[in-house]
Order: sequence, then structure tokens, then C-alpha cells
Amino acid sequence: MIPRYSRPDMVNIWEPANKLRIWFEIEAHACDALADLGVIPKNAAKAVWDKGAKEYTPERIARIDEIELETKHDVIAFLTELAEHVGDEARFIHQGMTSSDVLDTCLSVQMMQAADLLLADIDDLLVALKARAMETKMMPTIGRSHGIHAEPTTFGLKMARFYAEFERNRERLIAVRKDIATCAIAGAVGTFANIDPAVEEHVAKKLGLTPEPVSTQVIPRDRHAHYFATLGVIASSVENVATEIRHLQRTEVREAQEYFTPGQKGSSAMPHKRNPILTENLTGLARIVRMAVVPALENVALWHERDISHSSVERMIGPDSTITLDFALKRLKSVIEKLVVYPENMMDQLNNFGGIHDAQRVLLFLTQNDVSREDAYKIVQRGAMRVWKSFGIDPDNPDVPAQLDAVEKEASEHDNRLFFFLSHDEGLKKLLDVGALEKLLNEDSISYHTKRVDAIFKRVFG
Repeated sequence: MIPRYSRPDMVNIWEPANKLRIWFEIEAHACDALADLGVIPKNAAKAVWDKGAKEYTPERIARIDEIELETKHDVIAFLTELAEHVGDEARFIHQGMTSSDVLDTCLSVQMMQAADLLLADIDDLLVALKARAMETKMMPTIGRSHGIHAEPTTFGLKMARFYAEFERNRERLIAVRKDIATCAIAGAVGTFANIDPAVEEHVAKKLGLTPEPVSTQVIPRDRHAHYFATLGVIASSVENVATEIRHLQRTEVREAQEYFTPGQKGSSAMPHKRNPILTENLTGLARIVRMAVVPALENVALWHERDISHSSVERMIGPDSTITLDFALKRLKSVIEKLVVYPENMMDQLNNFGGIHDAQRVLLFLTQNDVSREDAYKIVQRGAMRVWKSFGIDPDNPDVPAQLDAVEKEASEHDNRLFFFLSHDEGLKKLLDVGALEKLLNEDSISYHTKRVDAIFKRVFG
């Protein structure tokens, strides 16, 4: 992954030095187990640790690369370089093992290490989301469905929803970390013909893994597909939050926005611009993470007991997906922590359309007062359409300026235009005392819509 979207801790997991160190530990632990079984001399196992357990410096890595240029085989190049340090006892290294035993077990360790960092990232993000949820718990804002005003909600509920989503992602990542934490030291085609299963059990225990029940010559790739699919889901959750913020930052909405640092520039051409560049960036990064999901799924189907069609894919998607998601989670945490919210704008948006957000409340009130649902819906919709028309939006003639009658012109003087039109509705007056409806709508509309917020927060946060 390019440095712009990379953080050192995650990058280091995929660096040659870490990979080669894991390869060495797999081989050295296997030698210990083979020595305990009497297959190789104990002094040979000791020599591997004493002489081979050196830091994988740039010089050692360069030597391995040099050997690989000739052998065209990375594991053989590694073993050849290791033998240069260990000496005669090196002939006992890799007894009964095959390259995939080293490669696949190492990949399991690296994916576990990456999952641990991602879990820490999610934990940090959850802290930020919870803090903002509590801060804005009862901050009223208009809810939207299909991008259109619906009914009031609170900004805190938005944050609580995202918190719950990332709680689920945390559980998913824990589950897939366990799924990928397997070890295969079974030899060619996975039959243990040349190595005792006790070696696999020993190596697995030392590396914090579990033995793969049936590994063929490779660890089954359904595990890896599960892992990358989970990363894809988490990335989609990142985009879910980012998309909400991007919409709320639009000029005509402006209910929330990314923090704009002193001296920051939004556009090379338009000095007034404050663009949601961080959340747009997160949307793009999510695409990169999800891009790995289909290749990972396609890696599941391998020829017979093994082929290496998966190998080139994993060499790229392993680092790129985890490095990108690590960066994205950290960036999202920062966005949430610094997010600027505008409660006054939220209230303005909520109140700007004459009380139509209470349409369902009125509908239910009518049905509870002996009006059929069909009649109630027609009455309330009729009033709501007149509210839209009074704002110059004629649902029946969208291509021409709205022609207002006297009542519609008068409505502009009233805050609750929905009630105003309903109070003039002859059909409603025949079915119900309008005074009862006025009493209903004189009650605090916001508290009506937010009365269950505490119950929802209890479900989310306990």
C-alpha cells in the first residue's frame, strides 16, 4: 500500500523481517518437537535457535533475495540462507515439511496480528462514537428516508446506531480471528506421512494457533475468504458513517461537518469551499478493502490438494486490505472526535416545513378516534400536499409555479401549516372536533418523537 494511507504498526506486520522471523520460529519450533520425538538430535534443534535466531537485517534479507534469484523459490532461499548460519545441523531443518506448512502457518500468524490491530482500532472508534452519542443524545434533528424529511430523531441516535454497528463488527472480527488462527504442519498433500502430527500440535501451541483438522497441502481457503469478507463488511460500515457525514455537510443541510483546520484550503479555484474530503477519502478506501473480497472468494476453489493460484492474490490483498482498513478506522475515529455539529441548523431544518413531520402522529390520532385508516390517510395526505404547495411546490403541477388559493396564501403566517390546513378540511370537520386535534399538536412535538431514546440507549450501551 502507498505510504499516504499506511500506518507503521500495520505495515511492519507485512514487512519481510516480520515474515522471515515467523518462518524461522515455525522451523525452529518444529525442530524442537522433532527432537522430543527422537527424529533429530537435540543438539541440532538447539543449534537452530542458537545460531539462526538472529535479527533479519536488511543484509540478511538481501542475501535471501539474492539466493531466490537463482532458486526461484522463496522458502528454499530462506532455508539456504538459514543453513549458512546454522552449519551442519541445518540438514535437520524442514524435516518432513513442505513449503505450504511454512507459508500458510505464517500467513495465519500475520492475519491474527493484523486482526489484533484492527480490533484495537475499532475499540478506539467505539469510544469516540459513544462519547458523541452521549453528548448529542437528545439533540433533535429531522430523520430522513430516501433523502426526504421523515420524522424527528436525535443526532445521538445516529451515533448510537453507528456504535451498535461497530460493536457487531468487533464481534465479527473476533470470530474471524479465531477462524483464521490455524496451523498446518502436515507435509506433502497433508497426510503426515513424513512428519508426526505432534509436531503440528507443538508449533500451533507455541504460535497461539490450533491445528488445522484437514489441511491437504494448504490451509483451506474458505477461512481466508471469511476473513477478507469480514474486512469488507467493516469497510462498508466505515463508508456508512462517512456517507451520512457527507450528506449532513452539504451546504443546504449543514447540520454537521468535518473539522476544518486553520489554514486549510478547500479548493484551488473557489476560496469559499469547505469540502468533506476526509469522509470522501474514507468512501474511496472502503472500495479498496472490498475489492479484495471477490478474489478471496475465488481462492477457495483450488486444484486437488493444492495449487498456487491463491498465492499471488494473497501477497497483495493481505497487506493492502489490512493496511487500508487500519488507516481508515483511525481516520474515522478522528473525524468523529472532531465532528462539528450545528444543533440550531438541525432545528431549523426540522421546523422549516410547517409541521409535516407530525403527519403520522395525526394519522394515528384519527384512527384512534373512529376514523378509518383509509379516510385518515387521505385527509392527512391532502393536508400535507397543501403544505408542500404553500412552499411553492405543487405536487400536481411540478413544472409550473404553484398557484395558491387564499387559504394556502394565509398558511405562510402559521408555524404549523399542517394543522392549519387540516383545520380547514371540510372532510375532517365532519369526522372529528378540530379542537381535539389542536390540543394534540399543541403538545411538545419533539418530546413525543424522542420519548423512547433512553430505552434505545439502554439497549445499545446497557
